[in-house]
Amino acid sequence: MAVIKIEHLSKSFGRNQVLKDVNFQVEKGEVVCLIGSSGSGKSTLLRCINLLETPSGGQIIYKGEDILDEKHNIQEYRTHLGMVFQQFNLFNNHNVISNCTVGQIKVLKRSKKEAEETALKYLKIVGMDQYVNAKPRQLSGGQKQRVAIARALSMNPDVMLFDEPTSALDPEMVGEVLKVMRQLADEGNTMLIVTHEMEFAKEVADRVVFMDKGVIVEEGPPAQVLVNPQHERTKEFLKRTLK
Repeated sequence: MAVIKIEHLSKSFGRNQVLKDVNFQVEKGEVVCLIGSSGSGKSTLLRCINLLETPSGGQIIYKGEDILDEKHNIQEYRTHLGMVFQQFNLFNNHNVISNCTVGQIKVLKRSKKEAEETALKYLKIVGMDQYVNAKPRQLSGGQKQRVAIARALSMNPDVMLFDEPTSALDPEMVGEVLKVMRQLADEGNTMLIVTHEMEFAKEVADRVVFMDKGVIVEEGPPAQVLVNPQHERTKEFLKRTLK
């Protein structure tokens, strides 16, 4: 069953059309990796899905309802999506545990006790339960990103959205974040991931979607798109990327 279905989605910034008639869906339990060169529309698509950007046209169907319909509660919809950003976006004045509980308490109206129990469960999963009292400035980039993942998971989302979660990390820290994401995939979490990590996509994705100039050029299982691409543009991109 599709958790999120995108139909004829478009997005323009002024005269610049960044997304052009995009159609695709994410099934429950599926891991989908979005690949493509910078400026192809991947991150904009992700930001449209969680409505950090307002689409110019089309539909975003969540559980059978178009969430772009005016009567839909956008804030309530957002609680079902976990978002992990390139730059972590942690609250610098909060410690680790507080970063992972504030959204639960304010948005989901959980008690402090329940929020802390949930946060600890996910901090343990990402290997950050020893750092509950640390402030973000005391953590490495990889540690911050693992806290950001735990924070998103603490909201018990239907879909986890990752916007190039390793692109701001030093090379030696990339592995620790990808390891956590592999674990989440193994546990059956629904994930939509914008990534440049082709080996990771090959190993973990159920489906790879290649975007170019605001359109989906090719999509399918990793063995097809990454190993035996059909489209010339995909071949060119992979030739440059898979060195």
